[in-house]
Amino acid sequence: MKRLFLIIGAPGSGKTTDASLIAEKNSESIAHYSTGELLRDEVAKGSELGKTIDAFVSAGNLVPLDIVINTIVGAIKNSPKDVILIDGFPRSDEQMKALDAILAKETTVKLVNVIEVEVSEQVACDRVLGRARGADDNVQVFQNRMKVYTEPLAGIQAFYGAKNLLHTINGERTIEEIVNEMESFVKSRI
Repeated sequence: MKRLFLIIGAPGSGKTTDASLIAEKNSESIAHYSTGELLRDEVAKGSELGKTIDAFVSAGNLVPLDIVINTIVGAIKNSPKDVILIDGFPRSDEQMKALDAILAKETTVKLVNVIEVEVSEQVACDRVLGRARGADDNVQVFQNRMKVYTEPLAGIQAFYGAKNLLHTINGERTIEEIVNEMESFVKSRI
């Protein structure tokens, strides 16, 4: 049985860095997939699908549901590890419900927890603009990405909170403190 942890947080919350460090420290048992990286990998291939994804990502908008769901489910099923961290998902009510429907029928994957890395909008903005990783790291695109993240957030929190699956971590501390807390939590749940 594969045990799945979803990690959500604002752009710049550190969720990808946190999850990748945990997977690195526990490489024999934990796999990490970043929704953004999975999609960027497809863009880098230059495929038709990659061009479609790029058009959405460049504007800071969500990639269509079927593309994201197929990408994530493929990563889970093909993972060589039994504990899987996926960050940056779900990012909409629609994504959340689609994954929930798939997992309800799935006997080999169990959603253990959704971990929210919480940061203020100002901290998120400072981090994103400070890293300037690509064309999508500017104020206008950040504001759109933040809006895309925050609009469905209350619904996502309520949905997973009602299922007793939501766990919130303060993301405004040092990377070491955040990673240690998240890693301890994940290990306590497996």
